[in-house]
Amino acid sequence: MMACNSKIQQTRPSGFTLIELLVVIAIIGVLIALLLPAVQSARSAARRTQCLNDMMQIGLGMQNYESAWEVFPPGVVNPTGPIVNAPQGYHYSWLAQLLPFLEQKMTHNHINFNLGVYDDANTTVRMVSMKTLLCPEDIGPGLIDGIAQTNYAGNYHHTEAPIDVTNSGILFLNSAIRTEDIEDGASNTVAFGEKIIGAGDLGWASGTRATLRNGGTMIASMAALPAITPTATDPVGGYSSRHAGGANFGFADGHVTFLRSTMSPNILQRYLNRKDGELILDPQ
Repeated sequence: MMACNSKIQQTRPSGFTLIELLVVIAIIGVLIALLLPAVQSARSAARRTQCLNDMMQIGLGMQNYESAWEVFPPGVVNPTGPIVNAPQGYHYSWLAQLLPFLEQKMTHNHINFNLGVYDDANTTVRMVSMKTLLCPEDIGPGLIDGIAQTNYAGNYHHTEAPIDVTNSGILFLNSAIRTEDIEDGASNTVAFGEKIIGAGDLGWASGTRATLRNGGTMIASMAALPAITPTATDPVGGYSSRHAGGANFGFADGHVTFLRSTMSPNILQRYLNRKDGELILDPQ
């Protein structure tokens, strides 16, 4: 009888019980729940770093442009002002002027500067999308109505105002700012920053709100895309990004840094004004 019981015990199949299996599944679920935020955070940090690297390339291009021409590129070129957000006019942006210094000389050569940026002859070149001009964190469209966009906008003024020849920033209507014109110092003055691509943007070649922004509103972090297409008479608007907590900004001396959305609006406006003469005691 004992031998029979021993034989039965030896031939009993091994494996997980249902309870053990459920426990293992529960543990795996907990581990995945713990790991996913860390993975997402790591990916977000990598995209933010890539954005910084792209902006450093743009900043270097601006430095090289200034070395070659002894001025920073004009924010927008047009015979009259103020500039409105409408596809009418000459309207070449600072990015269009900067292309040869961003390893995009061929793209620059295909622009017909004898005609306005919106002329049919320039439609094809306006469709050229460049990764350097796009933040990898922005899930917005890289193309709007077939026109290539950008996430980087020049600083034309420290408050909400029309884009004109009297603005206080670095890149405005027909501007020709030299380093010595930046009275507050190039390291204290923003040249360009991030903005979320949205409805109504006219592309990287257009010197409108698509490539120029101001400090009239605080940095919008993780903001949603505009639901309504802006009209020509709407405000130009401020800076924004998909990065949590703020946005990246490039300064006139070439360095790039992250400015938090919680910083004082007054501090942001001082960074955007090239000659207000005010000290910045607490940047963040």
